[in-house]
Amino acid sequence: VQLQASGGGLVQVGGSLRLSCAASGRTYTNRVMGWFRQAPGKEREFVAAITWNGGSTYNTDSVKGRFTISRDNAKNTVYLQMNSLKPEDTAVYYCAARWNGIATTQSEYDLWGQGTLVTVSS
Repeated sequence: VQLQASGGGLVQVGGSLRLSCAASGRTYTNRVMGWFRQAPGKEREFVAAITWNGGSTYNTDSVKGRFTISRDNAKNTVYLQMNSLKPEDTAVYYCAARWNGIATTQSEYDLWGQGTLVTVSS
C-alpha cells in the first residue's frame, strides 16, 4: 500500500480546505487511517484518525468541531475536511496507516505518505 496526500495550499484565516489521501495497493480497506501534522520547528503531532469502516473517528482537542475525517473505501481515499482554519493550523500534513485500532502516536503507524503543506494566512 502506498499513500499519496494532496489538497494543501494557502488559505486565509477562517477558510476551509479538504485534504485527500489516496491509497494504492491491496488491504487499504482493512487499515486504520490517520492524519498528522508538523509545524515549522515543532514535532509531528496527531490530528485525526478513522477506523477501517468509518464507524469510529477520533480528533485531537485542538481541531474538534473544525476538522472532520472521513473515508471512501470505494475510492481508496481518506479525507480531512478542515474548516475555520487558524494560523496555528499551518503545517505539513501527513496521512498514515496502521492495523488494528485507532492510535494517536506516530510510532504506531507503519505506513506514511508524503506531506502536503497547508498555510493559513492572517
